[in-house]
Amino acid sequence: MSRMTYTDDHLRTILKSTKVVACVGVSMNPVRPSYYVARYMSLKGFTVIGVNPGHAGKVLFGQPIYASLADIPKAAKVDMVDIFRRPDAVPAIVDEAIEYLSDLRTIWMQIGVTHPQAAAKAEAAGLTVIQDRCPKIEYQRLFGELRMGGFNTGVISSKL
Repeated sequence: MSRMTYTDDHLRTILKSTKVVACVGVSMNPVRPSYYVARYMSLKGFTVIGVNPGHAGKVLFGQPIYASLADIPKAAKVDMVDIFRRPDAVPAIVDEAIEYLSDLRTIWMQIGVTHPQAAAKAEAAGLTVIQDRCPKIEYQRLFGELRMGGFNTGVISSKL
């Protein structure tokens, strides 16, 4: 699977303009990547709404978890869906997102998740699509937070 190419400016614009993220496939288990990413995004000021039928009705990071995207109240104004599911689940998620989330702007598929046909459908509906990337990693990389792990982010974070 080849990595999709997105400019840093494009990714930065998405992350700066996103306020509410529906995390499809979120786990309540703190060692699972979906939990860790949702927690990080929540700590960075995003409203993160979990979507997982196995955890529906529970609360995660101050927000209720819903069984499906269709169950999220319109007042939540979800503008990004972050997909933590296998690629074969993506088309149904995209269809549901397009149908029920009127404020949606971005479909984001996690590392290892791509679906060209679903991406094309989302783009035809006017949505921005990111595939095979993690918003947590991109946020850290683009806003200079990976330096503690020894990564050179290219972002100058101190002044002389």
